[in-house]
Amino acid sequence: MIWNHIISYYIILLLFPALSNAGNYTPIIDQIKPNTFTIIGEQHKHPESIALFQALITDYLKQGKCLTIALEIKSNQQAIIDQIPQGRATAADLEIAPMIDHLPFRKMINDLSKLQKNGSCLKLIAIDAGIDIDLSRDEWMAVKLAEQGGERPILVLLGSLHTLKKVHWDLSMTKDSPSVAEIMTSQGYHVKSYPQRWENKNCDHPKHLQSRYIKAADPEALVLLNDSLISLLNAFKYKTAVNVVDGIILWECTP
Repeated sequence: MIWNHIISYYIILLLFPALSNAGNYTPIIDQIKPNTFTIIGEQHKHPESIALFQALITDYLKQGKCLTIALEIKSNQQAIIDQIPQGRATAADLEIAPMIDHLPFRKMINDLSKLQKNGSCLKLIAIDAGIDIDLSRDEWMAVKLAEQGGERPILVLLGSLHTLKKVHWDLSMTKDSPSVAEIMTSQGYHVKSYPQRWENKNCDHPKHLQSRYIKAADPEALVLLNDSLISLLNAFKYKTAVNVVDGIILWECTP
């Protein structure tokens, strides 16, 4: 299985020249600003998601600005993350939840640590909760992100359900369970969120898998949110995607 991840990752890097820069995602790059939390949502273990996230980072750093990267890793792993640029640890030493862990994710951490070592103004933080935390995962991640608030922009990679800034919960069936994005928005923080969605789980060839950016005001964004995210929750369907997310990245198979 691990060889499949290795092969998939390098095939994607070879066959997705558009991911060598994030030019197609200027609307996202333009929103990575001071005092702003930009959250990229994903379905875990998609190598193309990691490639896109790294492309956003690379494109932003070309501006000569500083950036903080927040990852869905237990915050008690921060000491190890801090040791990687010093050569005292590698991403292989990190404890990462199995549902999130895959080779491209760990390779990205090593790659970003090399950028740090080589002088890029980049900071990596682990924000997820461990079993010893009394708060919910989303509450804890919101706390850890808020601790980083300041002039440096923060770019976050989380599962897509953490990106929803507003959910109308069906309280007759469940308690409300606000996401990181909703908690931080309700507290007055400036949050931009961009979940990724996949039209098909697999393409017959990696080069046929392409992405496109959809504005929140586009009717297609509303359909994607309701059919692929709200359908997973005990919640009422949205009437608009505006103020819920700021855009959607759709991966789809092309001929």
